[in-house]
Amino acid sequence: MISSIKWRFVFVYFLLVFIAMAIVGIFIVGRLEDQQIKAVTRDMEQEIQSISSSISDNDWLENASDIQNTIDEWPLGSNQTLYVIYDEDIPTIIASNAEQKENVVGYNALSNKYIDPIIVQTAFNGDKGESIIEELNENIINKHLSYPVYSSMGKLNGVLYMTYNLENVYNTVNESKTILTSATFLALGITIFLGFLIASSITEPIRDVTKKAEEMAMGDFDQFVDVKSDDEIGQLASMFNHLTLKLKETIQDMDLERSKLDTIFNYMAEGVVAVDTNGYIIHVNPIAMDILGLDEGLSYGEEKIDLLKLNIHKIDYTKKENLEGSVTTKINSKVYKIKYAPFNNEKNIVGGLIVVFQDITQEHKLDNMRKEFVANVSHELKTPITTIKSYTETLLDNELDKVISQKFLSVIDSESDRMARLVRDLLQLSNIDYNKTNWKRTEVSICDMIRDIISKLDLLIKEKDHKLELDLRENLPSVIVDKDGMEQVILNIISNAIKYTENNGKINISVYSIDKELVIKVKDNGIGIPKDDQHRIFERFYRVEKGRSREMGGTGLGLSIAKEIIDAHDGRIEINSVLEEGTEVTLTLPLV
Repeated sequence: MISSIKWRFVFVYFLLVFIAMAIVGIFIVGRLEDQQIKAVTRDMEQEIQSISSSISDNDWLENASDIQNTIDEWPLGSNQTLYVIYDEDIPTIIASNAEQKENVVGYNALSNKYIDPIIVQTAFNGDKGESIIEELNENIINKHLSYPVYSSMGKLNGVLYMTYNLENVYNTVNESKTILTSATFLALGITIFLGFLIASSITEPIRDVTKKAEEMAMGDFDQFVDVKSDDEIGQLASMFNHLTLKLKETIQDMDLERSKLDTIFNYMAEGVVAVDTNGYIIHVNPIAMDILGLDEGLSYGEEKIDLLKLNIHKIDYTKKENLEGSVTTKINSKVYKIKYAPFNNEKNIVGGLIVVFQDITQEHKLDNMRKEFVANVSHELKTPITTIKSYTETLLDNELDKVISQKFLSVIDSESDRMARLVRDLLQLSNIDYNKTNWKRTEVSICDMIRDIISKLDLLIKEKDHKLELDLRENLPSVIVDKDGMEQVILNIISNAIKYTENNGKINISVYSIDKELVIKVKDNGIGIPKDDQHRIFERFYRVEKGRSREMGGTGLGLSIAKEIIDAHDGRIEINSVLEEGTEVTLTLPLV
């Protein structure tokens, strides 16, 4: 209980008042006792002086009976005893008012147990003597006073010796002690009561603050204390409330920032995972969980990552400069660029690694396509250039007849046309990529356009003895398209059907409308496209059979251009094919 500040305050307050009352009591009682004894001494002196003046100035031994009579008639108190001592060789009591004076008068004064011989001798030496003696056997305290009495001639007649029972004095003193003790207990009781009230007024706000602080420590920050005064305790309560508001605002700001960071962390495009120095996961976002194939109910600190499988090697946590880097690795058919760097823990030492997964599958694919594109363009240009170069050198170095020269020039012209087509197609794709193509959209009848295209390809169709079936619905609505661009697309599709269908093949072309869309289908029973190649058929320079495609004069860009044109017109192009059975190309365009 003493550990409580309230009871310590009460105890100190009690102790201070107790010490103060004890000091005051001792001082008052001591002063009262001194004053009472001094008053008794003065009364005794006055009494002795009055008696000495009433006693005969003659020789006391001769007038002993007269002196005894005087003393008997003198109104002495019951607590006063007087002894008249004559100065002989042995001081002798010659008169007294003692109760059994017959046992006292005529006896040696120095042998009387009620007389102090020291102050008797002091009086016979001419000085007043006094003392206070406690009679232990009788439990009495007496004041003793010896007084020398001289004759008119200056001769020492004897000594008047008086004792005074101080019982009344000490009764008064003891009564005063009792009163002071009672007053002390009363004061201490009041002190304890007032001290408890004062201590409570101090400790209760502190207790309230402590309780509210404990609630705050458990996460409840809606805690405020009542401010009941303007003193230091009130200032403490006010500061606690101010602290609560500031802390609540700070935590709200921290929660907001944490929420922002969590949102960013969880919804960022890159995967992020934090591992400790032992490789155990301590934090991971959903993207990284999906990349690493981790369960959603993952308990942090239980799942371990093998950094070597992520192509992160030579991790030495004692050397911070070696803990930062970037690698590329493949995970589940996807390519990731992995960046890693160390983080410090609460002790400001390296606590592990932050690993960031950046999906670069598309960039990697585009990079490969770029390399393949450059290789294809180089190859496509190299072949005709080599042919033109060799034939030209032959013409320059040799004198050939006209027939051979014409043949060589025909080959050179053909290869030049081939390069021109390649450059034209590349330029067209470039213009489409950079939105430099100005589409001249007009209202066009697709059926009329198909009929014109077939008439242009009529010679090629007849050469291969293809059977062409047209299913062109009547009264089909027109479409708003770039006529030249759309004609190029349809011409390319029908040309491919003719080229890649063996002689005596069958080609079906149909046009119809459905759900505000115009559908154009070109179906053949040609060589078809392998299933593994169908998803790449629209890639630039991609050929299923490269040698055969080049023999037929293709550049490998026709379908790429067709798809770009159809996409620019908000349409769709789809190819369904079965190897050695045929191919069906479907074009879908929005109607006006």
